[in-house]
Amino acid sequence: MRKLSVLSLLLFLLACNAYRPLAEVEAVSGGEWKTKVLPASPQDLSGDPEAGFDFLIHGDYIGSGVPLEIMQSAAPKMPQDKPYERNELNEGIPYFMTAFTAPNGAKVANGNCFTCHAGRVDGELVIGLGDSFSDYERSMVFMGTMMRFGMTMKYNKKKDLQPAAFEDFGKYFRRMAPKIKTTQPGSNPAFRLAEACMMHRDPEDLTYVDEPQYDMWDYNIATDTPPLWHVKKKNTLYYNGIGRGSMPKLLLQASVLGVPDSSHSRTSVEAFRDVYAWLLTLEAPAYPKEIDEDLAAAGAPLFNEHCSGCHGTYSDQGDTYPNKVVNLNVIKTDRLYADYIRQSGIVDWYNKSWFATSEPKSRFEPTDGYVAPPLDGIWASAPYFHNGSVPTIYQVLNSKARPERWTRSGKSTDYDWKRLGWNYDPEPKKDKWTFDSSVPGYGKDGHYFGDKLSEEERWAVVEYLKTL
Repeated sequence: MRKLSVLSLLLFLLACNAYRPLAEVEAVSGGEWKTKVLPASPQDLSGDPEAGFDFLIHGDYIGSGVPLEIMQSAAPKMPQDKPYERNELNEGIPYFMTAFTAPNGAKVANGNCFTCHAGRVDGELVIGLGDSFSDYERSMVFMGTMMRFGMTMKYNKKKDLQPAAFEDFGKYFRRMAPKIKTTQPGSNPAFRLAEACMMHRDPEDLTYVDEPQYDMWDYNIATDTPPLWHVKKKNTLYYNGIGRGSMPKLLLQASVLGVPDSSHSRTSVEAFRDVYAWLLTLEAPAYPKEIDEDLAAAGAPLFNEHCSGCHGTYSDQGDTYPNKVVNLNVIKTDRLYADYIRQSGIVDWYNKSWFATSEPKSRFEPTDGYVAPPLDGIWASAPYFHNGSVPTIYQVLNSKARPERWTRSGKSTDYDWKRLGWNYDPEPKKDKWTFDSSVPGYGKDGHYFGDKLSEEERWAVVEYLKTL
């Protein structure tokens, strides 16, 4: 049974750990920039990784949720993986949910980071891997209606603690649910979730307001979910590098799904310093199959010549990563997501909100491009591009081989070990798990740099990428 996420916002977990005072710009003719180095912000690196992981799986950073007894009754029908130890309150609760005590004393449960950032490849659950099998193609409006109906039928609003503990989560779920239905399998509407929740919060104290603070597009833009082990290399958040400043504060954006106001979030900021410390320790999983060492060795200099300028270098002596954002007119991948963020009202809202005006400060600065990601663990993170439009690494390097529409089986064991990515049917006979790159925002074009390689060189680079 695929898990149905209610906490997608933690797609925002990308961060930085160094400081560069000025952005470096590589220009092209006519004065247009080709790439920019996104500078880092000073970070507090004194956090405790062990405490941070414990807070991720047991903390109350969402503030409210569904009654624990309801979650416990539903838990046996959910995935039973046990990738880490749980405390007593969370015994029997799925790894992607957390039970905690609400401020009024009620026991509640809600999603945690691993709702979105624990994924499967070759049948194995990998903590920190984006879940490419998430399901947002079904509307969550009915789910919200049933939750509210169930609360009314089961609990007495005057006598029981649960209705009050559910109230904040229920309000924001109701506002969020109509905005996040996607058109592509496995895509994650994290940015839309943030917009929908923040749109009904007072920017100064995060309290609920019925009147929308800005407008949202009717059209939903979703993305692939990036892996968390890139956090320690990244200077900014999001695919277009919009998130700047305090990483613990940016990570805490998930709280808008259920906290009553900023007083609860202020308490969590210190704990998210520990969460950030844990993220800095996370490592990519090693490629589990045999690697052709000679072919990989031939691919290394090709990668360093053609790819490392944007994606970084990888060696036993240490990795480098330039934190470059590539102009939309250069990368040429589907630009709708970047264009959408630049015009969204959430930018102005955020920059005058509690997140941006209280210490430690964070802010939004949109760019006209996409950040070239680190590539360690890339073998596990199919599909590719920010919108998940390309099923394999080989096709990232060969644009002519990319399918217009392609259907996965929906099984994580159905993996293409040669081309690095998902096996698929290029002539879909069903709609289930079918990706359609003709849909606005999900185009497969762009990143044509690999087309310059010969077929022999291309396979050598693919083999080298298995070593990262």
